[in-house]
Amino acid sequence: MSARDLPFVPIGALVAANGAARGDAPALTVGEVTWTWRALAARAARVAQALRREGMEPGQAVAVLAATAPDAVALWLGALMAGVAVAPLPASATAAQLAGMVADSGARLLFLDAAGEAQLEGLPLVARRVPLAALDAFLGDAPAEVPELALGEEAWRALPFNIIYSSGTTGVPKGIVHSHAMRWAHLTGGRAAGYDETAVTLLSTPLASNTTLVAALPTLAWGGHLVLMAKFDAGAWLALAERTRATHTMLVPVQYRRILAHPEFDRFDLSAMRLKFATSAPFDAALKREVLARFPGGLIEYYGMTEGGGGTVLVAHAHPDKLHTVGHPIPGHEILLLDEEDRPVPAGAVGEIVGHSGATMLGYANRPEATAATQWRHPDGRIFIRTGDLGRFDADGFLELVGRKKDMIISGGFNIYPVDLEAVLCAHPDVAEAAVVAKPSAEWGETPAAFVVLRPGATVEAAALRDFANARLGKTQRIAEVRLIAELPRSAIGKVLKRALREMLADGGAAASGRP
Repeated sequence: MSARDLPFVPIGALVAANGAARGDAPALTVGEVTWTWRALAARAARVAQALRREGMEPGQAVAVLAATAPDAVALWLGALMAGVAVAPLPASATAAQLAGMVADSGARLLFLDAAGEAQLEGLPLVARRVPLAALDAFLGDAPAEVPELALGEEAWRALPFNIIYSSGTTGVPKGIVHSHAMRWAHLTGGRAAGYDETAVTLLSTPLASNTTLVAALPTLAWGGHLVLMAKFDAGAWLALAERTRATHTMLVPVQYRRILAHPEFDRFDLSAMRLKFATSAPFDAALKREVLARFPGGLIEYYGMTEGGGGTVLVAHAHPDKLHTVGHPIPGHEILLLDEEDRPVPAGAVGEIVGHSGATMLGYANRPEATAATQWRHPDGRIFIRTGDLGRFDADGFLELVGRKKDMIISGGFNIYPVDLEAVLCAHPDVAEAAVVAKPSAEWGETPAAFVVLRPGATVEAAALRDFANARLGKTQRIAEVRLIAELPRSAIGKVLKRALREMLADGGAAASGRP
């Protein structure tokens, strides 16, 4: 039986079983604190019992606004043991947005740390606040036993597991509702990828991010040791990886870049590393190549949406000639490319990526219209999720991303894909990173503008970079402006914020301007 064919077990039951079987083995490390499996399972069970005592029923939700900490993990697991969904809130959101998320999630209880309390001080909320500092008082005499719930397998599978919100910029972001069935697909996929009782998984992204959860949850489900950093720092990450003998990690591309750039990278012993994973943001082929050359262990890149649908996987160490792609569809996933009229595109053509699989969200919380808008129905009735990304398959069936649909540049009637221009700029030896966006043009409608981060010590001028790129690009692709920038603006999980770059175009700065 393959890992993906394992019989369904709620994650709370798996954690409880690990607590009994793994006992004094380390389960969770945050900073200088390590909890054994027995301690973690007991703490989570007490949370579950306290939630049931509060009248929380399966299918309801609690919200959590807290930095990475042992009790934040125990809250997650305890809620899931009680059949209660978790809405982890991003600290990067505004206070008004956070209040909106709490209301949108339907959470009756909001667990928050001191920073969260300060952020929401004086703001009316529909949920009762429970400070993490007072968690022991909230638990009271709750026993360390997983509550018994009269739920069959199908009922468990259909229950909401979590509600994931992005930070957004205005208004209340959409809440992505995952089911236990969807997470089970992630857990069995993680088992197949080597997350087992021998795994030591080092993570440094927030618990409110799906990027973290897709690696943390399989580690805990299958009895491994989860090591969490409250805040990423390349030097601290390297020291922790060496000290804990980390075997697995999930990093976003900008973290790989900063780790490899650390001046003492080569002195750290990372020989225990078996597999490194990446997701959430475009991963430059040159950077993947450097990771393979210098960083012990295999490298696997996942592409997909938090909403689910279809995903791809690139086993980079097995396909070093395909590093410019995001790999093949994951087994059991189907990826199609659609044109502007929602028709499948010819082989080799660019189209919007849509995907179908069993790992698909229940929908956006309280937003049926938004849920419907992200779906495409196949003629045979199956639901595919729209990604908003543009891609093309090569002759071997590997998917190459060419950019976001909304970021595509239409100049003089020609479609320009930013990733093509970014790749040319990154081929220059002085360029560390590049991002290309549309700039309004009276003559062409839109024209490409590039933001470039130079490598340390580089002195190349913006005009020279523009000339370098345009000499290698087609006439319709040529870059009108190059602007040098110290650092690309990014989200909490490392995605380049192209919206912010478009806003910056109106500002001054080192640039080479004008249509070539």
